[in-house]
Amino acid sequence: MTVGNSDNLGTWTDHLGNIYCSSDEPERIVSWHSHPSKPKFTPPSGAVDAHCHVFGPQAQFPFSPKAKYLPEDAGPDKLFALRDHLGFSRNVIVQASCHGTDNSATLDAIAKSGGMARGVAVVDPAISEAELEALHEGGIRGVRFNFLKRLVDNAPKDKFLEIAGRLPEGWHVVIYFEADILQEMKEFLEKIPVPIVIDHMGRPDVSQGADGPDMMAFRELLDSRDDIWTKVTCPDRLDAAGPPFTNFVAAVRPLVEDYPDRVLWGTDWPHPNMQAILPDDGQLVDVIPQIAVTKQLQRQLLVENPMALYWAMD
Repeated sequence: MTVGNSDNLGTWTDHLGNIYCSSDEPERIVSWHSHPSKPKFTPPSGAVDAHCHVFGPQAQFPFSPKAKYLPEDAGPDKLFALRDHLGFSRNVIVQASCHGTDNSATLDAIAKSGGMARGVAVVDPAISEAELEALHEGGIRGVRFNFLKRLVDNAPKDKFLEIAGRLPEGWHVVIYFEADILQEMKEFLEKIPVPIVIDHMGRPDVSQGADGPDMMAFRELLDSRDDIWTKVTCPDRLDAAGPPFTNFVAAVRPLVEDYPDRVLWGTDWPHPNMQAILPDDGQLVDVIPQIAVTKQLQRQLLVENPMALYWAMD
């Protein structure tokens, strides 16, 4: 990670404007746009926002004492209002690192969705079979392993593999890492016995283009297993040039076209650690037809693929 400006309050800013806090008592932050635009693109019927989060509300679901950031509340009411505003039908709620391994806030949001949400949990390696089954009953369909050091203190690969071997039927593993550790991740990824979803394509440098070293290395990973999926998400995080995210589109469109049955899309709302930029979710949705240029690709990206991964067992 490129480290940029810092101050005397224990915070620092990277090259994309993301703010991180090392203080023991980080200030509560807002990382979402208060009035996102209405997208010009209309998603197909049944579209799924397959990567989003909820924060709190803190009074009901306290944040982890190990949290690296302390967000303002962004609960299910806000999430579902955004879903409707953007023209989506369903959500996949991914456990945010600020809640640690207590998945109560995610389960609460799923329960309030009326069957229109599923989730991805973060779990303690010592979780019991009964606890995993309870998560399944609550709508969880996967676990997330986070390898971003600025967000987690420890990422024990041996314990992650043990968890992956005990997951309920139909679950998968979601993995978050950055491009600079892809090569060292390969042996670990090969051992995972269930389908894999890579968050944000492993955060490639999209300015290198579709044929750049980061994207080519990621394609090699996708080619190594036919059950590796990826989220073609976060132009706001990956494209330093900002809207209209030209670098992101140029790098990602060929990936969508070459792996149409293994791509997912999501807003990443409420955009953890993006408070310096406040992405406009309407603009993010309008990137979709630029990376999935046909109605069939759009339907695969937004409906068929996420439904197969998260609702097939129903």
